[in-house]
Formats: sequence, C-alpha cells, structure tokens
Amino acid sequence: MYPSVVKVVPKEDFTLAVAFDNGEEGILDMRPYLGFGVFQTLRDYEHFKHVRVAFDTIQWDRGIDLDPEFVHAKSRMTTGA
Repeated sequence: MYPSVVKVVPKEDFTLAVAFDNGEEGILDMRPYLGFGVFQTLRDYEHFKHVRVAFDTIQWDRGIDLDPEFVHAKSRMTTGA
C-alpha cells in the first residue's frame, strides 16, 4: 500500500513540496515532465501553482493528476516516519 498525499505546496522552480499520511515529506521535481502531453500546460506557472490534494494524490485543473504511487516514488524525501 502506498502513502496518500495530505498536503502539496507549489514552488516557483516547478517543484512540489509534498507531505504524506505516513509522516514522510518530500520534493517532487516536475520539470522533467513538463514537455510531455497534458503536462505541457503546467509550464505556465500561473496554472502550475493551482495544484491541490484530491483524494489520495495531487491534481490540477482540467483533470491533470498524478498516480499517488508515482508521487511517492519520484519524491526526494526530506524527512521521514
């Protein structure tokens, strides 16, 4: 079972500070993904900064979201449980 996202804070460098329900916190760098598919719209910081927690993961407008397992696996952990 993967940890659920409980908090997300967008940063100006197109990273996300993410907190999980197991007490872990990490940084998810979205820059490598901004050139692909629906994620191209997130290159506009005004759109990127409107990220929010939805269910157990993160989501932007227009149905753009990430698999919660991906969010956890790709985050560089800064603190942990």
